[in-house]
Amino acid sequence: MAFSFGFYNDIHTPTLLLDVSRARRNIASMAEKAQRSGVRFRPHFKTHQSAAIGEWFRELGVDAITVSSVEMARYFAAHGWKDILIAFPVNIREIHKINELAQRVHLHLLVENAAAVAHLTEHLVAPVDVWIEVDAGYRRSGVPWDDANLTTLAHQICECERMRLRGLLTHDGGTYAARSKDQIVSAYALTAERLTAARRRLHSQGFERLEISVGDTPACSVLERFDAVDEIRPGNFVFYDWMQVEIGTCTPEEVAVVVACPVVSIHPERNDIVLYGGAVHLSKESLLQRDGRLTFGAVALIEKGGWSAPLPNVWVRSLSQEHGIVHAEEAAFTKLAERIQVGDLLGILPVHSCLAADLLKTYRTLDGERLAMAPIPGAN
Repeated sequence: MAFSFGFYNDIHTPTLLLDVSRARRNIASMAEKAQRSGVRFRPHFKTHQSAAIGEWFRELGVDAITVSSVEMARYFAAHGWKDILIAFPVNIREIHKINELAQRVHLHLLVENAAAVAHLTEHLVAPVDVWIEVDAGYRRSGVPWDDANLTTLAHQICECERMRLRGLLTHDGGTYAARSKDQIVSAYALTAERLTAARRRLHSQGFERLEISVGDTPACSVLERFDAVDEIRPGNFVFYDWMQVEIGTCTPEEVAVVVACPVVSIHPERNDIVLYGGAVHLSKESLLQRDGRLTFGAVALIEKGGWSAPLPNVWVRSLSQEHGIVHAEEAAFTKLAERIQVGDLLGILPVHSCLAADLLKTYRTLDGERLAMAPIPGAN
C-alpha cells in the first residue's frame, strides 16, 4: 500500500485521525433527539476535550456542558462556556479552584457524602448548583437509590445558602454490559425507575422541583424518548468506538476516529503484524467479542479520504507499552499481507475512544488539519 496521497506521508507515529463529517452528524443527531424528547442536552466533553470541537456543539445551540474534572472545567470556561457541570464527586482539596470557577460561571457540583458537603458549606464563597450522585446499581460511586442518606444529604445541602439542590444525577454504566438494544432499553428503564422512586421519596420530604440527569451513550443512542428524565449527558457518542459497535449502539460507519499506526514488522509464520501503537496510545481497555475473542481494537485499512470498514477476522490481540500485535485468521492474513508492507499504516478502531483521545491529545482531520485538546496538567 503506497501512501502517495495527502498528509498521510507525514504520519510517523501513532496518530488520532478524525472524520469531521461523521462527528458532526453524530452531534446533530443527538441534539435533535434531545430536542424532540424535550430534555436538556448537556453533552459530556470529556471524550473530545477540544475547544474547537466544542464549537460544533455551540453552533447547534448547546449552551450547557458536562466535564469530568475541575481542570477541564477551567479549560472550557476559558473558551467561553458559562454553564458547566463537573460530573465527578467533589474533591475538597480543589476548593480554591472550585471557588474561582464559581465566581465566573454557572457551576454545578456533584456530591455523594456528608464530608464533602460540610467542607463546601464552610468554604464556598459563591453560589453553586449541587446534584446528589445516585447509585442506581452500577456500584461505582453515589448514594444508593434506596438509601435513607439521600434525604439526610438533601437536608444538609439546603442548610447552606450558597448551595442550591438541583436534583439527582447518575451514570448508568450498566448499559455497557448490554449486547442488544432490548438489553440497553431494559437497563435504562430500571435506572429511570429507581431515580424516579428516589425523587418521589425526597418530594414527600418537602424537596420539590428536583430534576433527574442521566448520561450514558448506549441508552442515549438507542432510545428515542427520555420521558422519565430532565437532562441527558452522553459524551462518547461524538466519536463512538469499537465497544459501542459491539454493544449495538452504533454502526462502524458512525465511528469518527481511528488511530493510524505504523507497521514495523510482519510475521507470516504466526499471522501477526507488529504495530507502533501500544497501551500508551490505545489504553489497555479490552473487549470480549461475541465470538469469544478478546480484542484491544478492530483493524481497518487507511485509505484516501479516511479508512475502510473493519476487516473481518482481523483484530488487535495484545498490547504492551509501545507494541500492538494484530492477528488474523489464515485467509484474512493472506489478503491483508497482499495489501500492506513494513512502513505502511493500519487504522485501529479503539475499544474506548475517550481513553485513546486522552492519551494522544491531538487530532488530525482527514484534510490534515490539527485540532488541539485541553492541555490539562497533572500537577497543581
